[in-house]
Amino acid sequence: MLSRLSSLGTALALIAGITLVPIAPLPAMAQGEVKATHGDWQMRCDTPPGAASEQCALIQNVTAEDRENVGLSVIILKTADKQARILRVLAPLGVLLPSGLGLRVDNADIGRAGFVRCLPNGCIAEVILEDQLINKMKSGSQATFIIFQTPEEGIGIPISLKGFSAGFDALP
Repeated sequence: MLSRLSSLGTALALIAGITLVPIAPLPAMAQGEVKATHGDWQMRCDTPPGAASEQCALIQNVTAEDRENVGLSVIILKTADKQARILRVLAPLGVLLPSGLGLRVDNADIGRAGFVRCLPNGCIAEVILEDQLINKMKSGSQATFIIFQTPEEGIGIPISLKGFSAGFDALP
């Protein structure tokens, strides 16, 4: 689960200088067809091999304009059994794994999520989305994900929440 985000000062000091632009989806995480666009979010759907029905996810990809190797893919999905909602973030290789991934919504510290695995195209942090966090994201304007390259150097990457509420509600 998320633990309190303890030292955010250094991470937030770097946020102001990073300008983000949308990027093309990462191949391993953005399979499927774009079914809808909700603000800055895309709903992508695909039927995985052996699955009885189509699976859809809400996705946003961004990269730092001045650091092409620093980008994130943020994926929101419901499990196939519809029992859980998951926030999955693909961060670039080279992140400091023990520091986890920090999260703020607008000016509220949410906490940190641990990385669960690394793939050839990045490392994945994943948490179960509880109602309280979903509601904060629905009413917020910006989520800032913080990755660490050293214990002292955090990079805040803002993600627009424009369209998140409609997109989340539209997820099958």
